[in-house]
Amino acid sequence: MYADLDRNIWPATAARNSDGAITVGGVSVLDLVAQYGSPLFVFDEADVRERARNYVKAFMADDITTKVHYAGKAFLTTRIAQWLVEEGLGIDVASVGELEIALRAGVNPSHIVMHGNNKSVADLERAVEVGVGRIVIDSLIEIDRLNDVAARAGIVQQVFIRLTVGVEAHTHEAISTAHEDQKFGLSVASGMAMAAVENILDCSALSLAGLHSHIGSQIFDPAGFELATARVVDFAAQIRDQHGITVSELDVGGGMGIAYVEGDDPLDVAHMGKAILDIVRSECHRVHLTVPAISVEPGRAIIGNPGITVYEVGTIKPVELDGGEARHYISVDGGMSDNIRTALYDAQYTATVASREATGVPALSRVVGKHCESGDIVVRDAQLPSDIRPGDLLAVAATGAYCRSMASNYNMLTRPAVVSVRDGASTVLLRRETIEDLLALDPGATA
Repeated sequence: MYADLDRNIWPATAARNSDGAITVGGVSVLDLVAQYGSPLFVFDEADVRERARNYVKAFMADDITTKVHYAGKAFLTTRIAQWLVEEGLGIDVASVGELEIALRAGVNPSHIVMHGNNKSVADLERAVEVGVGRIVIDSLIEIDRLNDVAARAGIVQQVFIRLTVGVEAHTHEAISTAHEDQKFGLSVASGMAMAAVENILDCSALSLAGLHSHIGSQIFDPAGFELATARVVDFAAQIRDQHGITVSELDVGGGMGIAYVEGDDPLDVAHMGKAILDIVRSECHRVHLTVPAISVEPGRAIIGNPGITVYEVGTIKPVELDGGEARHYISVDGGMSDNIRTALYDAQYTATVASREATGVPALSRVVGKHCESGDIVVRDAQLPSDIRPGDLLAVAATGAYCRSMASNYNMLTRPAVVSVRDGASTVLLRRETIEDLLALDPGATA
């Protein structure tokens, strides 16, 4: 049973060799850890590229102009940005740091969309300076701020308005983003969104390019996308009727879920793309609106499953539970500093012994990290072989999104290296941090 790697969860090229060790892109995790150390993030480049191509294909239409922007917040490096641009995607950034990575990767600034609920003047100045194609307005205050920046630069900046459309995504509260009581967007129901439209129309240095909606993340139910799209189209019709302006673009956001554990049933991207384009057509027809260009912002759906984390097992501790059953606490050499999602969202993961064929009977297990924190859990509940031992490598699947990008130096652990694999070769995407890197930030340590 331990030799099976679920195709919905693990990278496309993940396999077991004759010794039972996991290989990705034709490279054994044993060889990768020997070269780059542990913990280690491993990305299947071919899988990332294929998922990106599938998104572009899913949203192609003869009668609608479409664009796919990769949500860099999921995980971004210069090489990953280059892969995605080569596959026809733009980049969606949520900070100046992400913007600079995209620029260093050679991404055309006009193909970048910039998000953020609290962009500073300096953030906006940099975005305007380099020529970011679309800046997403997230508050009334930001309109005046950006108009001043753009006017001083002598340009007219194209903007989206991020709408709060009152659609409840069936996902964790912390990653549900279209209900009214949260920090993102401008409410359609309260009138703030229309106030934003009117303010932008009064600005000499801003031009309303389109409307943006994002209902959340890790979504399996397509109904939320369809309802949100219908409401955005209704609002576009209101803008036309009240102000004589035809909105030329709709950004329907991202948020499609992926499989983390057995039983997860993610949406098929081809089906979802067709459904969204069809509802845009039908809703625009209903309100007699010219069909606008459509953009979408996948992140996790492209980068999540192609990435895994490889850890080394350190200690194993059986703990007796009520009823006499024991839970095996399997401690690894990373933890919440490289994967905070379990502690933050109660995220679930799939784990397996990666360095050999394990033959022990399944035992109730919990994979935990080495941090001084009882909540330092990587995999809360797993059935792992009873013969697992110190020195084994353990792989956790579907860690490509929001793990390394949310990593920290808690307890002064250094953040892991990140490598990509393809056709039997590996490439460093991010080198491993060192203690010297941490000390370099502390003037007292370098005095």
